Amino acid sequence: MILVTGAGGNLGSAVLAEVARSGTPHRAMYRSKEEAAKAPRGTEAAIADFADKASLAGALRGIESVYLVCSPIPELVRLEGNAIEASEAAGVRRIVLSSAMGAADYGKSFPSWHRQVEDKLKATRLACAILRPNSFIQNVLAFYAPSIRTQGAFYSAMGNARTSYVDIRDVAVVAAQALRGEHDGQTYELNGPEALTCAEVAAKISRQAGIAARYVEIPAEAQRQAMLDQGMPEWQVTALLDLQAYYTGGQGGTLDRVLEGLLGRPPITMDAFLAENAAAFRAPSASA
Repeated sequence: MILVTGAGGNLGSAVLAEVARSGTPHRAMYRSKEEAAKAPRGTEAAIADFADKASLAGALRGIESVYLVCSPIPELVRLEGNAIEASEAAGVRRIVLSSAMGAADYGKSFPSWHRQVEDKLKATRLACAILRPNSFIQNVLAFYAPSIRTQGAFYSAMGNARTSYVDIRDVAVVAAQALRGEHDGQTYELNGPEALTCAEVAAKISRQAGIAARYVEIPAEAQRQAMLDQGMPEWQVTALLDLQAYYTGGQGGTLDRVLEGLLGRPPITMDAFLAENAAAFRAPSASA
């Protein structure tokens, strides 16, 4: 039986959908009754919290494989560490860990936290598969669409750095395979099919949504202040800018065929994703 943690989140819910589609017996972990009530039909729901090992024991009862994902917060190492320890105690056979690009070689920000969890997991007797995805295509929708709708532009300090965006749904397919034991002992860097600059992303948005979308380069300090003005906590702003420095240092544009080989088909492209979500980039009057 498979346990999917973070089932209420974007990545966890996508993995849950893939696991459910395969027909494999599974359970989804949520943090509250309200979230658990949204579990898909046919999915067993468990309410547990990474901070509460007793609750984890109940969620892990009878589980063979765990998909482990946690929000990118400073407590990530401790919380995912709790899940690993609880999994060992419950007799779980394998963990599929959602890590991040840069975990292999970047000592700052989210990648460094993920690396600590990777090391803890590898030190156990559990079988494991580690997935290190590049930036998600869905981030374009979450972070760029709001200002494009209101101002026709999005802003960042990415320069001409390239990013090989990957669709969460493609990552979920690989995670579901790993949960069935197909990738034990493997660590995969998962990159998308294209390495795009922000200006190229803006051009694709313009074409697919039928609007004029621009990328506006701003200084990193201006970006920092804008995020702080939006109410983001300082630790998060610093972590995001540290991660951005990794990308602008030329580390985010890797192109390979690893993901295509695992999927057995080409990964989802930026154009395909934007065509699917074109209305989200248009101003309300343009979408009416």
